[in-house]
Amino acid sequence: MEFGNLKMYINGELQSSVDNINKDIYSPLNGKKVATLAWGNSKDSIKALESASEGFNLWSNLSINERKIWISKLREKILKNEDLLRKAITFEMGKPYPSTAEDIESITNSLEYYTNIIDDYLKPKEILDKGNTHEHQLISKPVGVVVAYLAWNFPLLNAGFKLGPALASGCSIILKPSELSPISLYILGNILKEINFPKGVVNILCGEPEDIATTLSRSTIPKLITMIGSTETAKKVISDSSTSIKKYSMELGGNAPFIVFDDAELENAVNIAAAIKFGNCGQICVAANRFFIHEKIYDEFLEKLKEKAKNIKIGYKEDLNYDIGPLITNKSRKRIKNLIDKTVNCGAKIEYGGKILPIDGNWFEPTIITGIDASMSIFHEEIFGPVASIIKFKSEKEVLKQANNTNYGLASYLFTTDKKRITKFINELNFGEVQVNGIKYDIYLPHGGINESGVGHDCSELALEDYIYKKRASIAIDK
Repeated sequence: MEFGNLKMYINGELQSSVDNINKDIYSPLNGKKVATLAWGNSKDSIKALESASEGFNLWSNLSINERKIWISKLREKILKNEDLLRKAITFEMGKPYPSTAEDIESITNSLEYYTNIIDDYLKPKEILDKGNTHEHQLISKPVGVVVAYLAWNFPLLNAGFKLGPALASGCSIILKPSELSPISLYILGNILKEINFPKGVVNILCGEPEDIATTLSRSTIPKLITMIGSTETAKKVISDSSTSIKKYSMELGGNAPFIVFDDAELENAVNIAAAIKFGNCGQICVAANRFFIHEKIYDEFLEKLKEKAKNIKIGYKEDLNYDIGPLITNKSRKRIKNLIDKTVNCGAKIEYGGKILPIDGNWFEPTIITGIDASMSIFHEEIFGPVASIIKFKSEKEVLKQANNTNYGLASYLFTTDKKRITKFINELNFGEVQVNGIKYDIYLPHGGINESGVGHDCSELALEDYIYKKRASIAIDK
């Protein structure tokens, strides 16, 4: 499938790049060209910044109800273009078509959720004066222009996590999709143009990061930089952006432990393990990397997970009927293959998979490895691929120490029916999220990490704190 020639969306218009640069985009499914995009550089970034600055002046001065009307129009138009957007995601980053429903649900749910809660959130809060000499209010105001750097693995989900709170709070926003999956965001620009969304409020452009992102980050115009991406990229963004004081909201890498005790419901744990590890070809920030399995159920868990991996349908089909997609790039595939080979050379064993598939596209077998320990790099790296490292443990103390042996701190997973143990692990696992006996993500639930996994939050009311600043007003009481 091809999506034709697509342009950037800046200042309410579909635009070619200032220097008339274009780039062809190829699908990881089969290596075929799927679109040609206007490809921006620093000049286009400057245009977007100027546009967003004007857009903020317009948008922040609209009433909340006026903003809600425009957000509702956008949401409805996205739903009318659902099939096109979902196919764009499939062909730009390889995700199976059924899985793309999550992207549409997330962006539309985010737009709806934040318009529903914004009135109460922005309502001034009274502060009681202890001396009875003043009246005090705490007032919420939008921070200003937002720059959002998006990861390629969930293009519209990631955009929704930023658009919802930004638009509801009164901010303007520049969306910079990943250069690996920009098609669906460019189509979103077409949608914004079709409904004549207020100019400058949303701007969408892509190009090489050194041109686009460096210019955006170094500008003094943005007041918030938010991103979903790697820890190393975040460090560069923060360094580049030190030209002025800015707020940051960043969901970064992860190295999630998946802990299964011998009293767990084994079938449930195996089903979730396969879904969270092999879904989206393992290219998920919250994907489990290290599977810690109690010695009493280790062999049974391993055999059941291997059976799950064997039954996964791989390879591009015209009807898009496959279970997991390819890796995003051939470079990523080579990195994962090298990591596996390195791990085996250190004494680990491939129980299943581990091979590059000899077909068009960036396909890689679901892989299960045993014999992993903390001396191996695979124990500490974010794999971002369909590779499950299985580790045997004996005691609570041992597995807690191993699980927390990481610089990351995003998601963690625990399977046990022991309530006392659940309380202990919730308190002692050093991660922003602890999910017990199941997995739940939704727009109203906070999502964020600690340590090298980021700052701030996506989703829930907590996300609005990044897009808002607080102003105190104190009025002396006449006597």
